[in-house]
Amino acid sequence: MIGIYLLSALIIATLLYLIKNIAIKHILVSVFVVLQSAYALYAYTHMNITELEYFTPDALGVLFLSVVSLITIPVIIHSRIYFIHHPYLPREQGMYYAAMVILIASLSAAYIANHIAVTWVFVELTTLSASTLIYHRRNILTLEGTWKYIFVCSISITLVFIGILFLSIAIQEEGLKDLSYASLLQQAPKLNVFWLKLAFLFIFTGFTSKVGLVPMYTAGIDAKDKSPHPAGALLSSVLMNMGFIGIFRFYEIISHTTIHTWSNNIMLISAGASVFVATVYMLKVKNFKRLMAYSSVEHMGLVFLGLAAGGIGAYAAILHLVLHSFAKSSLFLQFGQMNRTYNSKNIYDMGDYFRLNPTGAILLLFSFITVTAMPPSGMFISEFLIFKSMFEVHLIWLMIAVLILLTFIIWSFGRNIFKILFIKPVSFDESKFKRIPPAESLTQYLLLAIVLWFGYYPPVQLIDLIQTAIINLPQLP
Repeated sequence: MIGIYLLSALIIATLLYLIKNIAIKHILVSVFVVLQSAYALYAYTHMNITELEYFTPDALGVLFLSVVSLITIPVIIHSRIYFIHHPYLPREQGMYYAAMVILIASLSAAYIANHIAVTWVFVELTTLSASTLIYHRRNILTLEGTWKYIFVCSISITLVFIGILFLSIAIQEEGLKDLSYASLLQQAPKLNVFWLKLAFLFIFTGFTSKVGLVPMYTAGIDAKDKSPHPAGALLSSVLMNMGFIGIFRFYEIISHTTIHTWSNNIMLISAGASVFVATVYMLKVKNFKRLMAYSSVEHMGLVFLGLAAGGIGAYAAILHLVLHSFAKSSLFLQFGQMNRTYNSKNIYDMGDYFRLNPTGAILLLFSFITVTAMPPSGMFISEFLIFKSMFEVHLIWLMIAVLILLTFIIWSFGRNIFKILFIKPVSFDESKFKRIPPAESLTQYLLLAIVLWFGYYPPVQLIDLIQTAIINLPQLP
């Protein structure tokens, strides 16, 4: 089935690029949405069955595959709305949709790849397709953002490749050749610690560009800022999940070696630095899209704090990723309405949003509560469990430092949100303003409802998938 899925996605992307008729493009995109949902369902019902030798839908892969399939629906809907208000040429629309199809298909394949080299290949494909989306507007700013993204991601993917080479040396010393995750997990305790350390440093550092962690987090900031908001919804959620899965699968192997504690310390340093960097920038940035992008850096820092702490923290880290994906997608899609209202990304140009777009303003307020993990946000549950895991392993001082940083983030985020909602903008020509239909916010409310549902009343299937995903990690005594 994976072969049929990837081939179908490639054919759809090619037709989207070649065919000029807009109505046919919409049909093709709708067919892809159905294909994506069908494959996610198939993967769930055929878990742990290997196809084409290099693809095995395991619990974590199926979970993230389900998330991207759900988020694809509102992203495609809002892409159509985007083109209604930004009438690009059919060829440009075709290129946008084709790149989005390739991106989603590459993400889906990377999620379920059972071989580290195959994961690397599809990660590179996401860089190429995401770059096309970033450059969609074809101006000097998007060109700059695209080259920055390609440059940083090219360096990062090279680092991952070097890490794979070091890993190959480690397994060759034991007379092995198989780089599949299952084989590496089985042979991990026998591998040379020196080569494993080098491999982890390079692979972890390389994947930080995708997951949005220090030191390579800068790639994602410009990408989310310069891309159209529906594409930004993907880049800020499911693309970051792919970066996580790239690190997680190798970390799962490392956790069965003597350098497990050492790798945890590396992740704690990167995660703590990520929360710090996000705090510093969120205190001063006035570009709303960049504000949301730095918020994602903060959340990824929390995710890896939980993963490194272990125990319930590993469960909470994956739950937090899932909830963050829906919450941040909702916020990026809402930005599309804000941008149509003010024709600006600058917070100084925004204001009085509650009067101009009440439905969107309420959604923005709910999104703020959700993303900052304040009760009754579903993300409050996952963050609470992350801090609980840090407390249990006696990371008290780090926990206190992170809580202080989060206080500054909530204050900064809230100050800007409430300015947008209630304070009148300095210069705003209301004669050109067109009211936005409340129905456009429906998908965003549904995404936030999923966050609330999954946080407080998680389905049994979700719990089982997360617990199965972390079953190979060492459990705390």
